[in-house]
Amino acid sequence: MASSALSLSWSSSLCSSHTFNVVGNETLKVSQRRSTLEVVAQKKAKKLRKVILKEDVSDLGKQGQLLDVKAGFFRNFLLPTGKAQLMTPLLLKEMKMENERIEAEKQRVKEEALQLATVFETVGAFKVKRKGGKGKQIFGSVTAQDLVDIIKAQLQRDIDKRLVSLPEIRETGEYIAELKLHPDVTARVRLNVFAN
Repeated sequence: MASSALSLSWSSSLCSSHTFNVVGNETLKVSQRRSTLEVVAQKKAKKLRKVILKEDVSDLGKQGQLLDVKAGFFRNFLLPTGKAQLMTPLLLKEMKMENERIEAEKQRVKEEALQLATVFETVGAFKVKRKGGKGKQIFGSVTAQDLVDIIKAQLQRDIDKRLVSLPEIRETGEYIAELKLHPDVTARVRLNVFAN
């Protein structure tokens, strides 16, 4: 069989016929209709990976966050350091279950705080005794720790003194203290301060 070298000759007209010379004295004539060749430039496709962060990554996100990151960043940094893993349907399902569990726990804590707030508000006024001075003056002042001690003695409930906010009390009378039991729940407690 002869070698398969081709020589092509093109005419300048788009509507002309093309002649292909094939070695072996065989000539092919192909008539071609007018055609245009359209070249479209394509952008390089950005390859993104959907990942979940296993730990906090500065300038990227917090632990448990679902992100789209570039494939190279995931492959070269996040995966080898163990800071993230690819999102899979199973992992997504586990993540939803964990979020539901966390939300249920938050709701339970809020309900307990609401119950505790109703207990504090229905008790009435807590009585605080102090040594008296001239007129309505008392020696010293009533502090958050004093209120916490009274609540523990009367209701057997432990309250952190940092949750208590009360006005400056240096005289006898009735005052209102607030207990921040939950970010959404605040109990208002009455205090009766009287002198011995």
